[in-house]
Order: sequence, then structure tokens, then C-alpha cells
Amino acid sequence: MRGRVVAAAAAAVVVLTGAWAGLDVVDAVPGPLTTTAPPTAPPLPTAPAADPAAQRPAAAVLEAVAADAPVPDAAVLDGVLAPLLADPALGPRVSAAVADAATGQPLLTRDADASRAPASTTKVLTAVAALDALGPGSRATTRVVAGATADEVVLVAGGDVLLDGAAGDPALVDGRAGLGDLADAAAAALLARGRTSVALRLDDGLFTGPAVSPGWGSGDVAAGYVAPISPLAVDEGRLRDVPNPPREPDPALAAAAQLAEGLTARGVRVVGDVARAAAPPGAEELAAVSSATTAEQVELMLATSDNTLAEVLARRVALASGRPGTFDDASAAVVERVAALGVDVTGVRLQGGSGLGRETRLTASALRDLLVLAASDDPGAAHLRAAVTGLAVCGATGTLSLRCDTAPAAAGGGAVRAKTGTLTGVSSLAGYAQTADGRLLAFAVLADAVPPGGTLAAQEVLDRVGAALAACGCR
Repeated sequence: MRGRVVAAAAAAVVVLTGAWAGLDVVDAVPGPLTTTAPPTAPPLPTAPAADPAAQRPAAAVLEAVAADAPVPDAAVLDGVLAPLLADPALGPRVSAAVADAATGQPLLTRDADASRAPASTTKVLTAVAALDALGPGSRATTRVVAGATADEVVLVAGGDVLLDGAAGDPALVDGRAGLGDLADAAAAALLARGRTSVALRLDDGLFTGPAVSPGWGSGDVAAGYVAPISPLAVDEGRLRDVPNPPREPDPALAAAAQLAEGLTARGVRVVGDVARAAAPPGAEELAAVSSATTAEQVELMLATSDNTLAEVLARRVALASGRPGTFDDASAAVVERVAALGVDVTGVRLQGGSGLGRETRLTASALRDLLVLAASDDPGAAHLRAAVTGLAVCGATGTLSLRCDTAPAAAGGGAVRAKTGTLTGVSSLAGYAQTADGRLLAFAVLADAVPPGGTLAAQEVLDRVGAALAACGCR
């Protein structure tokens, strides 16, 4: 199954109070490219298949952060970055912000409060909001309950779109819970009650409103960059195990049909077609399976730039905030959560949680401040740590695994951990760089007027920005 992550690696978190260490897994297909509408941006390289046995050890990816390392001089840092930020490959609309991660002290600003199209760096906001609203240890549960009549059972969607179609695997994130396991438990419960045939209903009313955002490009679903958003899916509705596969048009109903087949194969015949119906209040639970934790899902979403998972997490944030599970409410709820954490959201406007929405706007200053918060050693921010550990490492993991591989960007290899963002005409990078002196910096660069056909050139410049931060003592 595409996108699976070994839980042991996800659990090897980066500890920022004294040391920077962690083990990330290279996703089979990182999905670095998102589109607004055909024609899409040029296809980008994808990472090799995940091989846990071949992954680099934590110490080889990011070295320990020295608590007493010197802070770069702002004027020197400005002189180093200014030519890069003015590079024509980024276009005329560039925003940038750099701060000392330990203190939040601003070290560089370039139109940092200007609203820019951010592409997938939006997922940093979604990650933090999900961790704050849901809690890092929370899980989504898929249940089978008794129906309104004696011959009915109801499959109740709980927000897990990473179900395996067969058995779940506790070592995985994508595939932690299995639809086959749910069928096993439900069939056993029904047979114990003498039930050998049932009608199956689907309650997927957790999310409401359109399943496809009006802000997405017309080709995004067809290209496999995102699925119609529902609170239930097997492997996010992927129809084939290939990069950017086609998706089920109705992922929840497809999962329910698969459960019906599973029940029948286990001796409980499902009569008729699956129909949608709300579960009765207080209905008896017959079986349940639970997803990986929110922290693990956030790490997967960030490392692989998973658009579908980002939108699902954003809707769950809306529900946890007392709002309906719609695109609009998810967008508002994520911004509200970020603001409640003390980040200035002036100029921030979301259209969904993935960055695919073409009306989404962020500021470099908001991203910078959120990154500083997530890396803080304040115990009150400890629950946000997966928003740091999930970021890809340049030259090593996730959507950055094939970047920082040639000079002059190579200095960022193993020293830059960041979230990428790519749309047609938009390139962004936001995360952390460890300087040559061992100081950790938080940075964000947004460029939303990249020249036509210039995606790869813009990415190279952004990688050089990260490398310059990593190579610079700047004193």
C-alpha cells in the first residue's frame, strides 16, 4: 500500500530540548506536485520505495543542536540571502522570514507580512491545528453497530481514510486498521447472535458539504493528487498501487461495499445493496478498529505532502472545534486554532487544509512564527512536536529526498528539515536549518509568481536558500 510508514520510525521523535535527532522514512511516492488546473506543472522526480532496512540512522540525518551555539548576525545573514531571494527564478513576488528557533528573534524579513499563495506549506498550519485540537495521541475509529431494525447493521465512518482492505498492521500508519479485521469482529459478533444475513447501511455523515473543493483545479482528482473527501476510505480511495493513482469517486461507499464482501465471505450474507442511513443514537457496538495516532498521521501527511489526509485532518479539526465537517468550516477552524496559539494570522486565508485551494493565502511571518512555536521547548508546546518531526529532511526523506543532492544546494543535505510547496507558478519552502555553528533557525520562503516552466529552477533556488542558512555562521 502506497504511503505506509513504519511506526517505529514515526515514534523516533526529534527532541529539541538538548538534541536534534530523528528517523524519517522515505515515502514510496512523496507527491511533491500539486496542480491548480490543466495544464499542470512539469512532473517532478519521486522518491524511491521505502526500505526501512536501508534508511540512514538518525545521527546521519540531523546532528545535535548546541544550546549555546551563537545566533547569526542579522546583517550578515541578510547579505548572504539577498541575492538568492532576488533570483529571477523565483519571480517578482517573494516573501521570506527567518528567525532564531530558540528565541523567536527575527533575523530576516522580506515582505514577510504579504499574503502569498503558499501551496503545500499550508499543511504546516493543518498539522499544528490537528495536534492542538485533536491531541497527538487521538485516533479515528471505524465501527459497526446495530441498525434501526433487527436485520440491519451500520458501518459508521469515524474519519479514518487509511484503512487497509484486509488485515491491519500495528507497524504501519497507512494501514494501521484493517477492514478485514473489522469484518472478522463484526461477523463473529453477528454469528454469536445467530445472525447469518443482514442488510448493511453506511453512516458517513461525519463530514458534510461538497466532497470536492471548488478551489481545486479541474484535473486534481483525475490526476490522483487528491481524493473526494470523506470520513472513510480504504487507502484513501486509491484504485491502483502506483504513483498518483485514480481514486474511487465515492471512497466511503466503496469501503462499505468491500466490508459487505468481507462479511459474506465470513458467513454473514449481506442482503441487497449498501444504502446510506444514520446509525441509531446509542446503538450497540458490534466491532471497531482504530487508526494510527494523530501525531503519526500528521508526520505521514507532512513528509509525503498527502493532500487527502490534510483535508481529512482539517475537517476533524472543524468537528473538534464545534463546527460542521465542511471545507469552509475546516478552513476557518484551522486558522482559529493557529490564532489561539498566539500566531498573528493577519493576511491568512485558507481554502481547505492541503494548499490545493487556489484562494489560500499565507504570510511568511505566520509560517515562521508557527515553526518557532512548534520547536519551542516550552512544555505547553510539547504536543505540537510531530509538526517538526514530520517535516522531510533535504537529501534524505519524503518530498525532499531527491533534493539538496548537488552543489551549491548540497550544504542543506541532512541540515534542512522543511515542508515543500509546489503549484503551477508557486514554489515555497518552510522549515528549519541548522547553521554551521549548530544554531537552529526557522525559515519560510513563498514565491507565487514563478515564471512559466520555472518550477525546477525555483526549487533549486529554494534549496540553495536552505543550504545557505545551513552553511552560514553569519557572524
